[in-house]
Amino acid sequence: MFDPARADSTAAFAELEILVRNLGEELSTFRKRAQAAEARLKALGNTPGGDATAEERLTALQAENAQLRAQLAEAAEKTRAMIDRARFLRQQHVLGGDT
Repeated sequence: MFDPARADSTAAFAELEILVRNLGEELSTFRKRAQAAEARLKALGNTPGGDATAEERLTALQAENAQLRAQLAEAAEKTRAMIDRARFLRQQHVLGGDT
C-alpha cells in the first residue's frame, strides 16, 4: 500500500543526504584553503623581510587612500559652497518676491 507521508519523508531524506554531502565537500574545500593560507602565513613569518610585494602594495594603497581622502575633502567643500550658494539664491528669491 502506498503511503504518501513515507514517500515525502523518503524524498526529504534523499534531499538532506545530498545537502550534507555538498556541505562536506565545501567544508573540505574551505579546510584546504585555510591550510594553504596558514602555510603561506607561516612562510612569510619565517622570511626576514616579509613579503616585499605586499609591503609595496600597502604603500601604494596608503598613498592612493590619502589621495582619495583629499579628493573627498575637496568635493565636500565644493558641495558645501554650492549649498551655500543655493541658500543665498533662495533667500534672494524669497526677499525679491515680498516687495
